[in-house]
Amino acid sequence: MSGNTAARPRWYIRTWHVVREIIRLRPPRSAWRERVLARIGYLRVLLDRETCENLSCVDAECRRRVLVDGARVRLDNAAAATVERFHWRRPWSGATALEGAWANVRAADVLLLEIVPAALLPDRAIDILAMARNHLGRKDLRTVALGKRVGAADITETDRNLLIRTLDAAYAALDAEYARVRSLRNLLWAATLCVLVGVAGLAVYGWFNPKSLSLCFSPSPSPAVTQAPALVVPDPAATRLVVCPSGEFVWGTKGVIAGNYATSGDIITVEVAGLAGAALTVIGSLRRIQGTSAPFMLPLAAAALKFPTGALSALIGLLLIRGAFVPGLSDLDSRAQVLAWGVAFGAAQHLVTRLVDERAQSTLKEVGRPPGGDVAPEDATGGAAARTES
Repeated sequence: MSGNTAARPRWYIRTWHVVREIIRLRPPRSAWRERVLARIGYLRVLLDRETCENLSCVDAECRRRVLVDGARVRLDNAAAATVERFHWRRPWSGATALEGAWANVRAADVLLLEIVPAALLPDRAIDILAMARNHLGRKDLRTVALGKRVGAADITETDRNLLIRTLDAAYAALDAEYARVRSLRNLLWAATLCVLVGVAGLAVYGWFNPKSLSLCFSPSPSPAVTQAPALVVPDPAATRLVVCPSGEFVWGTKGVIAGNYATSGDIITVEVAGLAGAALTVIGSLRRIQGTSAPFMLPLAAAALKFPTGALSALIGLLLIRGAFVPGLSDLDSRAQVLAWGVAFGAAQHLVTRLVDERAQSTLKEVGRPPGGDVAPEDATGGAAARTES
């Protein structure tokens, strides 16, 4: 690739770059690595601030320079994460890079709070108090202490350490909230993959062994048989069909057992019908999906789980009908009925997956909300006093 690059076709060069990017060995990106690296960088800056061994200046100027340089490095790392080109790694690296970028931005914000002028501390204190109430709760000791200082309008240089510790704890709580969302997202995608593998495995097994998972029905009574025991001839007055998901067959052409008429495409046909039923429930659940600022597509993961689950429930439902498990429902009269029941069973998966939807929505609502929905004692007292006066 070095000597005659100009002679190579353009498509060849592009293909070579893509292949080189794919085979390039890189450590796998994950959210916890990004957060740990950002935290390590933050602690290194604090360590350099305390030592100041490599700077020949007075102590105060040395510490300020270390903090400024450390904040600049954190911001540079955040900017690099936002413009990184992921290529084929984009589906699982985009959200991880976004979380890593925000972790560096938050670390830089905490570092800048250590060098911000004292005159700006009262303004920052109001913002930090609001964030602490949202993520730490009103009963947290740091929130209570900061609330008293802000309420007294007496934020001075001595409160800087309280502001730093409160802001750092609020950001840590926000990271924990995002971690819960990410964990549930990963769990849903893993469950979707497992169910998908199971559905695909059943389809492959049914393709090569259609009679072992027969979904064929023989709704009408057995036809009249002639005197020859080896030959089954359907009576024209009692002609019936063997109903399978992939077609309908005249009784007797393949014997008197309905399972002999099963074809390789029966399982796939039923699973496609289940997918159609699941798609209807996904469309219906869109009206309850709310937008979120979390960098994770949790509603998408919950919706994706419905499709393979619908295919699996359609197959299991028809197997139960085939085995006369449902009282009064053992045979279906036409291929259209088989497919209709497949769609119905595919949509019935919503009875189970709606619990997953509710869990996903509740997890998203917990982001940015105080733990346990606690209320400050002074707020409750004030509210009671106001009601008494009125």
